[in-house]
Amino acid sequence: MDMWKAFRNSTNKNAPQAAVLFDKFHVMRHLGEALDKVRKTEYYRLTGKDRRFIKGQKYTLLSHRENLKPDGRRSLKLLLKANKRLNTAYLLKEEFGKLWDYTREGWARRFFESWRESLKWQRLKPYEKFAAMIERHWDGIAAYCKPENKVALGFVEGLNNKIRVIQRRSYGLRDEEYLRLKILTCMLDPI
Repeated sequence: MDMWKAFRNSTNKNAPQAAVLFDKFHVMRHLGEALDKVRKTEYYRLTGKDRRFIKGQKYTLLSHRENLKPDGRRSLKLLLKANKRLNTAYLLKEEFGKLWDYTREGWARRFFESWRESLKWQRLKPYEKFAAMIERHWDGIAAYCKPENKVALGFVEGLNNKIRVIQRRSYGLRDEEYLRLKILTCMLDPI
């Protein structure tokens, strides 16, 4: 699930036995927003010709290096060479992505503690806020380490989309049990 408080509260109320697992896409989106804040701060800190390296590079920074075309890789290399703080922020973003590869919570925790320790002298406020958010939501992130929780995100998003369609079709109906049965039967093979 997303880290939205309403989702967590609803799950804790309606399914207290359920394990909460936060979607890595949404977690990484928060890190991307922190990187973009650093980019904007650097843009406004610089003046004149120094700004040209940063202008128009938002999506280059937010992309993974291997997903960029050769032109994008060249401009990313130039940008990272021109601005030390953005270079550090970019490398920290790429490094954090390794968190999802761990299969044991203890190892993932040590990785996170080490990653957070590397923020210590960097003066990257958005990253510090991101690390604090991860700390507050650690249980739902650590749950991803268990092999049974490594669910394909496409499946989850597809199921959520089916539920939204069923909810739209049942607009005005107030029978929660009927909605629950419709959701459960949407995954059955047709007769």
